Parts: sequence; C-alpha cells; structure tokens
Amino acid sequence: MTRTKKNTMIRPIESFSLPPESAVLTDEMVYVGTPQKRMENVLRLIHTVDSEGNPVAILTNRFDLNADEIGQIYRERWVIETFFKWMKQHIRIKSFYGTSEQAVMNQIWTALIAFCLLVLVKLETRTRHSLLQLYRWLKILLWDSVQDWMERIHRLPQRISEGRRKKQ
Repeated sequence: MTRTKKNTMIRPIESFSLPPESAVLTDEMVYVGTPQKRMENVLRLIHTVDSEGNPVAILTNRFDLNADEIGQIYRERWVIETFFKWMKQHIRIKSFYGTSEQAVMNQIWTALIAFCLLVLVKLETRTRHSLLQLYRWLKILLWDSVQDWMERIHRLPQRISEGRRKKQ
C-alpha cells in the first residue's frame, strides 16, 4: 500500500508488464481509498516522466490504451495547457467570445497576429518599453496618427528608479 500526499491509500492489485524501450516506469491496476471508504472502480496508476524528465504519476480509468500511449497523451496535453497559460499571460485572452471551433480559432489567430505585430514593432523601433506598454499605448492611441504612437514609443521611460526593470 502507498499513501499519497493527501493521505489517500493506493493499493496495487496487479502490475502490467512493459516493453524494455518504454518511457513508463510502472503500470498498475489499483484500488484508491481505505478499505472502509474506497472507490468502487479500479483505476490504473502509471508512473512515467514528463518531457523534461521529471517523474509523473497518472491515475486514469483508461484500460483500452497502452501505458506509453497514456504517457504520450499526458505530455501532449501538458504542452497544450502551457500554451494556453502563455496565451493568458502574454496575449491577454481571458475568455472566448464564441463557442464554436471556428470562433475560438479566429480569436486565437487574431490575438497571435496582433502579438507578433507588437513584437515586430518593438524590434523595428528598438524601444526599451515592454510589449505590455506598447499594447496599452496602441489601445489608447488607436484612432490617433501613427506619428503620435511613434513619438510615445521613442520617448524615454519616465521612471528614475531601477525598480523592477530588467538589468541590461
């Protein structure tokens, strides 16, 4: 029996054999819970490594896939999760305006294009201002002349303290 961080008991029932070239460390059928309070269904516990080599335990009810497929699905899903985290932080997509696949894709592509254009503006103008600051000015000066925006971009930062600015 194994006790997890949240004090849940995991009792192995059966271990499955793995091919020698497998990235999976262990593949077991387990009961989760104590004998008095246990889940009705058995689950599958797979120990593997993520794309960076860190150990990962996956608890699933999928017995129709082999352990390597489940590990690969986890790694691919994690890439998707980190991409959406990056989008929320950098592209500022907090929610989607539509629910259809096409609406979501249109919003993502539009946001990615806008982000890439801001990166190009930052590179071309060699400004020291952040992408967030460029984005804020663009929103404020959207209907003003390009000259107004360029003047703002080339203006030196007003802060005198080093604060949280990156060191050169």
